[in-house]
Amino acid sequence: MNMQAMAKDSQSPQASSNELDRSPIHLLHRAGQCAADIFQVEMGLDDLTPRQYAVLLTVSQNEGLSQTQLVEKTGIDRSTLADIVRRMLKKGLLSRRRTREDARAYAVRLTDDGWKSLRTADPVARRVDERILSALPAAQRERFLTDLGTIVTALGKIRDNPPAE
Repeated sequence: MNMQAMAKDSQSPQASSNELDRSPIHLLHRAGQCAADIFQVEMGLDDLTPRQYAVLLTVSQNEGLSQTQLVEKTGIDRSTLADIVRRMLKKGLLSRRRTREDARAYAVRLTDDGWKSLRTADPVARRVDERILSALPAAQRERFLTDLGTIVTALGKIRDNPPAE
């Protein structure tokens, strides 16, 4: 097969589909989309998103956390987190006030409605996690979570320390 034919073959829908099927970034994105869709269906009419749930859970375990610390603990980027917090403040799920240590920073807490929403969402989130993990044989589930955690940690370090040009 000549170079031109090889190039044309590699651009065929079948070849590009196969490339996507072997692309970690694509597969992780697709898995995340599917998981978020399942979460939304399971959540029903409550408009709590997976990221909002992550914020509620993290704040519940770290009352008084600053938004900067919340970024670090959830992995949600700063501008997205600011928007999520703003929407959750508007819904009455979170409250925030300036910290004593740094008047520029906000300490975030759950409101009574935030705690109620978390209590409602917790069993749903666990059910979604189980549905996601049920795609794998039971013997592979713990290893999958460990490997996923390893990937997240490694990629976070790469993101935070890009190579010098």
